[in-house]
Amino acid sequence: MIARYIPTPSVSQFTVGPLTIHAYALCIILGVTAAIWISNKRYLAAGGSPHVISDLAIWVIPAGVIGARLYHVITSPEYFFGANGNLSDIYKIWQGGLGIWGAIAGGVLVAYWKYNREISFAALLDVMAPGLLIAQGIGRFGNWFNAELYGSPTNLPWALQLSNGMTYHPTFLYEAICNFALALFLIKRTSKYSAGSIFAIYVAGYCTYRFFIEGIRIDNAHAFLGLRLNQWVSLIIGGAALVKLRKLNAPKDII
Repeated sequence: MIARYIPTPSVSQFTVGPLTIHAYALCIILGVTAAIWISNKRYLAAGGSPHVISDLAIWVIPAGVIGARLYHVITSPEYFFGANGNLSDIYKIWQGGLGIWGAIAGGVLVAYWKYNREISFAALLDVMAPGLLIAQGIGRFGNWFNAELYGSPTNLPWALQLSNGMTYHPTFLYEAICNFALALFLIKRTSKYSAGSIFAIYVAGYCTYRFFIEGIRIDNAHAFLGLRLNQWVSLIIGGAALVKLRKLNAPKDII
């Protein structure tokens, strides 16, 4: 019999000897591995030197994880510093709580510091954009295993069913599908824009659907003027990306 709804995984971790392996962490690792592989293939196809992407990953991955966690801690301080907060939970990233905005900021800043003087940084970002989207899409399945960050109640056939029998919008799946679709679009459009445009489209596109997906989530979040914090961030960063995209592809004046 085919299940009517998407079930929540009954297992989110398992042990191998003395080690506890968390499904959330595995999703992140798988996503990062896919991003490195895709980015390396694209970089080599564009005529780039071998080992640049793998060398860059050594710096970017830790910076991205740290940035992602810092963003979560800064935007949700009550979980760590509030009356019922626990400071030691800051280090428990396997429980969830990695903000994509912090990951991108941390990774981009370190990449710029490391390689800006050696190669075209804008072209490097364009190469990495589709892989980043694939990594984000795979990483979202970690939320599925943790049964977290779902949307409002719904009875749609693809609803996520929790262990209590209640069904909700599977926002992890919505974002994963959008990420994969945008990645495919960017791969197809790589040679049609000036350097830096693919990354700008990635940011603007992600911010667009993240704004709407964020709007149906029901997890606790700070809100201002009727919008959740990450919706405001999406508007600001997405708007900036659109302005940058327009400047990059504006017709040049002929003198």
